[in-house]
Amino acid sequence: MSSLGNQKDSSASPANPAAEVILRATGLAVAYGAVEAVRNLDLEVAAGEIVVLLGANGAGKSSMLNAIVGLSPRVGGSITFEGHDITRKSTEMIVRSGISLVPEGRRLFSNMTVRENLRLGGAALGLAEFEREFERLHDLFPILRKRADSQAGLLSGGEQQQVAIARALVGRPRLLLLDEPSLGLAPIIVNRVFEIIEELRRRKVTILLVEQNAERALKIADRGYVMSNGVVEAAGRAADLQTSAIENAYLGTAGA
Repeated sequence: MSSLGNQKDSSASPANPAAEVILRATGLAVAYGAVEAVRNLDLEVAAGEIVVLLGANGAGKSSMLNAIVGLSPRVGGSITFEGHDITRKSTEMIVRSGISLVPEGRRLFSNMTVRENLRLGGAALGLAEFEREFERLHDLFPILRKRADSQAGLLSGGEQQQVAIARALVGRPRLLLLDEPSLGLAPIIVNRVFEIIEELRRRKVTILLVEQNAERALKIADRGYVMSNGVVEAAGRAADLQTSAIENAYLGTAGA
């Protein structure tokens, strides 16, 4: 375990020292009653980075993402976004500040159309501006044009995941949180999801990713954090985290 500690101490900062840190969690704690989900967590995400959170089920990864947008009970520490303290802001204010979450399970409104789901994601936009953004996303998500007027609940799981990501992007967030985007999808659709994430990287979208497919996630990420029982056990550049130490701590025993 000492090697994990060394990784955490030496490589927890952004890969590009010149990049602006836009998200910083310091000593963050999340608890559900007496159950501590996250304890004393420090994390940074710089502009243009993809940072991945890894760990077994129950490690605290989703609680961390939800805490950033005010959906999990934060009981300690602080979160700043673009230099502003958002620790006690409402979810609505956090989203309006430029952070969007694609939750695990997608959580689309199944009885609403694809267009209507995206309109909710772009609620702060005027109608004309929303239509421009909707059109702009067509090249990345062709499903938007093909199924714009279809009920979201009638789409396949892979189509729904694309709509969920598009809904989060339509408001032009400066930080995108992705919670298990490949969960439960067929391998060919998983490939498509990772293609989308790689294209978002090329478009300089900043991403904090929770992903069960650790090997694929580390290949596209700049840096990663490995969580266990609510704490960070290792942190570093993604390439450095592909080691026997990580396999022993995480990959060999459990999924995300």
